[in-house]
Amino acid sequence: MAVGHSVGPARWRAAADELLDRVAGRFARVETRRRARGLLLGLLADLPRKNCWTIAEHAGDTTPDGMQHLLNRASWDTDGVRDDLRGYVIEHLGDPDAVLVVDETGDLKKGSCTVGVQRQYTGTAGRVENAQVAVYMTYAGPRGHAMIDRELYLPKSWTTDPDRCAAAGVPDDVEFATKPALARVMIARALDAGTPARWVAGDEVYGADPGLRTDLDARGVGYVLAIGCDRRVPTAAGPMRADTLTASLPKRAWQRLSAAPGAKGQRYHDWALVTLTRPDTTATGCWWLLVRRHPHTGELAFYRCHAPTPVPLRELVRVAGRRWTIEESFQAGKGLAGLDEHQLRRWLPWRRWTLLTMLAHALLAVIAATERTDTPSPPGLIELTCNEIRRLLTIFVIEPARVLACPEAWSHWRRRHQHRAHTSHYRRQEAARS
Repeated sequence: MAVGHSVGPARWRAAADELLDRVAGRFARVETRRRARGLLLGLLADLPRKNCWTIAEHAGDTTPDGMQHLLNRASWDTDGVRDDLRGYVIEHLGDPDAVLVVDETGDLKKGSCTVGVQRQYTGTAGRVENAQVAVYMTYAGPRGHAMIDRELYLPKSWTTDPDRCAAAGVPDDVEFATKPALARVMIARALDAGTPARWVAGDEVYGADPGLRTDLDARGVGYVLAIGCDRRVPTAAGPMRADTLTASLPKRAWQRLSAAPGAKGQRYHDWALVTLTRPDTTATGCWWLLVRRHPHTGELAFYRCHAPTPVPLRELVRVAGRRWTIEESFQAGKGLAGLDEHQLRRWLPWRRWTLLTMLAHALLAVIAATERTDTPSPPGLIELTCNEIRRLLTIFVIEPARVLACPEAWSHWRRRHQHRAHTSHYRRQEAARS
């Protein structure tokens, strides 16, 4: 094979098998385990849209019933697979100076029955839309980054309506929790499991939450959390707005540093650091206000920072730059693994679908990191990206192992299903008129 010196189908097949073997014990039956393998490989395949119908046909099934059963009713340890995912990412990408990055993303939805859906702001659309929103956590180390946990945000319109929650399969013990509260749960879960991470990063939603900062202070975990310009920070002269405090900084307080390399070069900004007072007399560590200034427009951004011991400005800038890894994770998870393409209305299927898509994305991230380390690209080529690996993995590993489904049988199944839906809609309409 002409490209045999630059890509490794055998290595990638072994990497996929390693991941699948790691989670195999979480499935009660061998049939369920095989179905999960088919769904995971289908998520990585080059399909125009990824849902139970298209993935079941890709896996050689005659109907989507098996894939839907896997997500809805099959017996397997969903939380155990989540823990296995975290262990897999740590094993391959773990580093003591890693950053846990939290952020939310939304999926646009129609109707009102999909769990968690309501009209709410989502950055996906940049406005208020009918959407489902979830908080995710990415593990970002020097070798790469991948999502390791997620929690669905349930608005009060759901948690105050027990019948609606019951219809969507939401467990009785699930109560309303803000997005920062969901982030606190995931961070605690990761740190309690021994996840090597020195820092936490997040945007203004999380920087504004005192509970999250207090949790991290108590654990001795550093953080760089964005805040709004009008947020008050503790100083020796008393609480002051972040922008007011910044306005008095002398010119010598600013340093031009790169937060991280980008697609078009280093991401240079001007940075300044202001020491803050401790939040209470028993607290230990160092607290700062970190300010970023755009070198051309002068636009400012502000961060509340903490570390158990003094660290240089360059380190805080590095952590601030790692926050963008979760945006890259969202882009890859949605574009390569179908994170946002599910057509599921209930609580458990949503948790299982998102978990399996995170597994698929983690596999790509680990292969990319391993290739950079073990078989670096020759001069004149960039390193293999997750996008390129997914394309080559499909060609060399997934497609050769496919069992082709009967296209005529699937055509009949789709048309029969659509006929039943069509008939049901008309009957419901007629009943409503009578």
